Amino acid sequence: MAGVKFPSGRLETVCVFCGSSDGASIEWRRAAADLGRTIAGEGLRLVYGGGGTGLMGETARAARVAGGRVLGVIPAFLVAAEGASVDDDTIVVASMHERKLRMFNEADGFAVLPGAIGTLEEAIELLSWRRLGLHVKPIVFFNPGNFWGPLFALFQVFIESQMAPAEFDQCWCAVTTITEVLPALRAMPRSPLRAIPVISRLV
Repeated sequence: MAGVKFPSGRLETVCVFCGSSDGASIEWRRAAADLGRTIAGEGLRLVYGGGGTGLMGETARAARVAGGRVLGVIPAFLVAAEGASVDDDTIVVASMHERKLRMFNEADGFAVLPGAIGTLEEAIELLSWRRLGLHVKPIVFFNPGNFWGPLFALFQVFIESQMAPAEFDQCWCAVTTITEVLPALRAMPRSPLRAIPVISRLV
């Protein structure tokens, strides 16, 4: 795919996808902040959606306060809505597509925290690209209270109905505590799935 950069195999930059809603529970907000501090404390760079609200804002603020390197990427039309602070740590882009591609290219691995439709879209695109062999970057879901359980159940339906290969469940993993996120990202194998089969022409 044009514009997509392929990974080096090292975990130096972690992209966090998560909700921008301020309705998130205090437990999830604390977990997001803990992840930001941990990323900074381990000398990694954080890439996030650039906003200052919700879990997104909690993660970035905590990383910055801890002295971490942070890069926000946000489309111009969301700067006001998501309370973005446009400074040297933030890139303003023209569209959601450009935002997601820039975040993907900047990252060595992805942490998906609770969110809504936007976070789901970001996670599904990552998994789709992984399924198509466009990348082998690790993807870890933080799954408190089985938040992502219905999605994982749907993935299993894909596999059981043979609409996705059994190896699809190797594209991602899930953890239930925020302290497991970085170890899981480092531990995930970076091996490609088997090639997508070519459908034979009917005669």
